[in-house]
Amino acid sequence: MSSAPASFDTMRHAMVASQLRTNAVNDQRVVAAMARVPREQFMPDGVRSIAYRDTAIPLGGGRYANLPMATGRLLTEAYLTATDRVLLIGAATGYTAAVLSEIVGSVVAVESDPALLAIARTALAGVGNVELVEEPMQDGHAAGAPYDVLIVDGAVESVPDALIAQVRPDGRVTAGIAERGLTRLASGRKTDGGFALVAFVDVECVVLPGFATPKPFQF
Repeated sequence: MSSAPASFDTMRHAMVASQLRTNAVNDQRVVAAMARVPREQFMPDGVRSIAYRDTAIPLGGGRYANLPMATGRLLTEAYLTATDRVLLIGAATGYTAAVLSEIVGSVVAVESDPALLAIARTALAGVGNVELVEEPMQDGHAAGAPYDVLIVDGAVESVPDALIAQVRPDGRVTAGIAERGLTRLASGRKTDGGFALVAFVDVECVVLPGFATPKPFQF
């Protein structure tokens, strides 16, 4: 006799226990929010059953949902506070914005794919402290600057200066970085002396489109 499939609640709590708590996602506000937010509601119908797997989940159009552990680490290393105004790049279907909405004061979530944004708008209906913005992700949303925190929920070759400019002095940044076929997570703080990201873990992380570093022209 086959057993009944696990419920989404059961899978969510298993994700917290096996993917977050064992991988240095140790900000209890992040853990609690990810234990509450129903990740399956932010997935296209065909992949809801695998919403809690420790893998990149296809969303369509060549895009993928980031791994729960990668998102959890990015949020943990951002040292979020209840009053923070956060600029989220790579909103996709809105899951990370929903998690952030339970921790911080307000979220501006930028996404360039209208199909993904349509899912996000439905899933986030009634969440009052998230603003979804359809713009090129590499441009951010300067109209809402300055932000206390910038989170790039995916890997990019480099974080554009245009995004860093939207972060207030002493603001925090976390992002995935893609380099030579590897991805790692990194964090930094914007100071008067400049800005730099320091990698804190090598980990699988989805790569966001539109952030390729321009290559110099060669004769």
